[in-house]
Amino acid sequence: MMQVKEVKSEGLSHELEVTVTAKDIDQKVDMKLQEYSKTMKLPGFRPGHVPLNILKQRYGKAVLGEVLEQAVNDSTQKVLMDKNLRPALQPKIEVKEFDEGKDLVYSMVVEVMPEFEIMDLKTVKLEKPVAKADKKAVDDALERIASSNKDSEVVERAAKKGDILVIDFHGRTKDDGVEHQGMHAHGQQLELGSGQFIAGFEDQLTGKKAGDKVEVTVTFPDPYHSAELAGREAIFDVDVQEVRETKPAKIDDEFAKQLGLEDEKALRKAVEEQIQAEYDQVSRMKLKRELLDLLDDKHDFPVPAGMLELEFGNIRQQIAIERPDQVQDGELKLAKDEEEELQAISERRVRLGMILSEVGRQNNIQVTDHELQRAVITEAQRYPGQEAQVFEYYKSNRQALEALRAPVYEDKVVDFIVELADIKEKDVSVDALTADDEDDESYLDKKKGKKSSSSEGGEKKAPAKKAAAKKKKAS
Repeated sequence: MMQVKEVKSEGLSHELEVTVTAKDIDQKVDMKLQEYSKTMKLPGFRPGHVPLNILKQRYGKAVLGEVLEQAVNDSTQKVLMDKNLRPALQPKIEVKEFDEGKDLVYSMVVEVMPEFEIMDLKTVKLEKPVAKADKKAVDDALERIASSNKDSEVVERAAKKGDILVIDFHGRTKDDGVEHQGMHAHGQQLELGSGQFIAGFEDQLTGKKAGDKVEVTVTFPDPYHSAELAGREAIFDVDVQEVRETKPAKIDDEFAKQLGLEDEKALRKAVEEQIQAEYDQVSRMKLKRELLDLLDDKHDFPVPAGMLELEFGNIRQQIAIERPDQVQDGELKLAKDEEEELQAISERRVRLGMILSEVGRQNNIQVTDHELQRAVITEAQRYPGQEAQVFEYYKSNRQALEALRAPVYEDKVVDFIVELADIKEKDVSVDALTADDEDDESYLDKKKGKKSSSSEGGEKKAPAKKAAAKKKKAS
């Protein structure tokens, strides 16, 4: 038997007092003991035949804690169902009264999801900017690929910035003459001006020729990845073996084959497709921003204070990581106007999240295991060489796996709305498509009439003028 009394109801917050009778709890204890008695062994009794009074005497108190927890969980769920309350967050439970043989009385404070009506999604009208990958974009991308895959040839002259030196070197710390690990190499290729070595090392080799022997003195930075070398002065004996002049690779069939493609035509096609895919991604991002702005404009309802507080805390935590200089005594210090702006951003995020969630719920949109697995694969591809560790991380971390589900679900809901909406494509220039403007901020952070100055959260617009290709080491 359970009694429920509503103590307070303010907006989305409800406080209820729930009483579970002592008789009900006692019955649950008896049932739990009888369940355990089926396998319990006591001297003088066969399993399943231990008298209940003996079981209660010996194990009643031990079972009582488990029964109370179950009673609170079961009664909480029944109250929510009976009163048709959809909790925004886990209800807060506080036991008010209980003693052995007495009623259990506890308070339940729960914030519920607000009631709101989703706009008619078939009335959504959006404009999608699109741009095409033209010949110039492809040529520019190929030039960048060629520059990063330089050819080189031996020259008989003094080395200058941009040249590649082939060197042997042996180093030692100046104060004790000890050669530490990593302080020698043979046949090392070093591009002057690349900043590959410690500051000052490359400068002392500029102007040298093949056959020169150079004593290079440098100071390791502090801090340094090798603590035993941090801040210490070192001397390197360098033998210059070759000076090689670099030049961008020639874009032809041979170059295409070095990159794993059949010929120059196939290379150009691959680059064009990649550029177009990046343009299409930017187009979709801008369309999504426009959609979320429209949804934000068309819906106005209060958001649960608990959800707002959580989101606000998440934003502050991320900013604290990005701006450690603004953290004092473990707390992020922000100006009043920025605090207010972050509150508005948090409210927008929560409201849009609730709108998308409700659209998904009403239309039974689900993330399949296959889609979630594909998201894990995509995440693993971001860490070349560490794919196995990434897979293992998500396999053993259910919470992290569920965190991947959220953006997949959001994109599915957005795609669902876009399918219903009236979308007009608008041809724009690449510069217009990729321009840094007021839209270049988080999807969920843009506010009416005011651009967010904070740097937290959300997906940002990616440059769309890159083309990746396998790098070929200069030789």
